[in-house]
Amino acid sequence: MTHLRLTPPQTVGPFFHDCLLGRGARVVVSQPAEATIRIEGTLVDGAGQSVDDAMVEVWQADSHGRYHHPADTRDVPDDNGFIGYGRAATDEAGRFWFSTVKPGPVPGPDGRTQAPHLVVQVFARGLLDVLTTRLYFAGEVANDEDPVLQTVPRERRDTLLAQESHDDGEVVYRFDIVLQGEHETVFFDVGGRRRGR
Repeated sequence: MTHLRLTPPQTVGPFFHDCLLGRGARVVVSQPAEATIRIEGTLVDGAGQSVDDAMVEVWQADSHGRYHHPADTRDVPDDNGFIGYGRAATDEAGRFWFSTVKPGPVPGPDGRTQAPHLVVQVFARGLLDVLTTRLYFAGEVANDEDPVLQTVPRERRDTLLAQESHDDGEVVYRFDIVLQGEHETVFFDVGGRRRGR
């Protein structure tokens, strides 16, 4: 009788550039809008080294708080040319960026209003599962009442806050993602699997 050994677990890919990153994937709103913003950041590991060949994906509501999804049937305006999601590859320095609109507040599953935010997912070599976090906007009054942000220990909330700056008149929000270590970004368990701290 032959005894077979288990195949060791491996990550798949990455196949991001060939399969998932089409032209314009970084642009979440195709038509210029008054409230167009730029989100940029760097993806780094626990040693502070940039992570290249990764993919960062964002999902969000438009500036009126409406999702680009058939399940959102609320009678609120929508932004023309808004597609609701974006994908960006990290470059050799671990940098990524998106051109989008600042989302409006959205209703939560419990009926409470959620502060403007983007859902951010990270796919990278060495990860067995996608990492999910949120980007909130520093200085938003609604952050104080956001039901999800309130579940995060106060001393770690700053890892979820994008900081505003301006570049030649363009509003830029800086959001760096740290995969592990002392300043690790808070990641959420959205699939019932353990995601670390």
